[in-house]
Amino acid sequence: MASTDKKGGELSLSKLLGTLTTVLHEPTYVFITLRDNVTLPRLPDVHMLFREAEGTTLITTLEVAVAQAYDYQYECKKITLNVHSSLEAIGFMATVATRLAKEGISVNPVSAYYHDHLFVPVDKADEALRLLQQLASENAR
Repeated sequence: MASTDKKGGELSLSKLLGTLTTVLHEPTYVFITLRDNVTLPRLPDVHMLFREAEGTTLITTLEVAVAQAYDYQYECKKITLNVHSSLEAIGFMATVATRLAKEGISVNPVSAYYHDHLFVPVDKADEALRLLQQLASENAR
């Protein structure tokens, strides 16, 4: 069985965990819910957009939310998992989320094409980084 998908995304859980590195992004991010009749922010200000029956969820920076007077919640930091995981990889996000959950850290994961991103509470970001580095060390070969 191949270790990568057709686009080079890693499928092997052991390789994903063993080569995991992280990037903590400086801005504070927030989650916003907008109704259909509300004007969306400029595309460069949107880090994630997802339409649901109840409204459109956005992730943007706290700075943008305050400037646009949006009602927001969940002030968080973004941690990028710096491995090119396949969208078909099995167990990677579950393993990462479970490690953080065992230490009482909430996490809102977002999978993009090349990387997975974790949104964790501002005051737990450093601890989350430490736990992720520990997870990678435990799986390094």
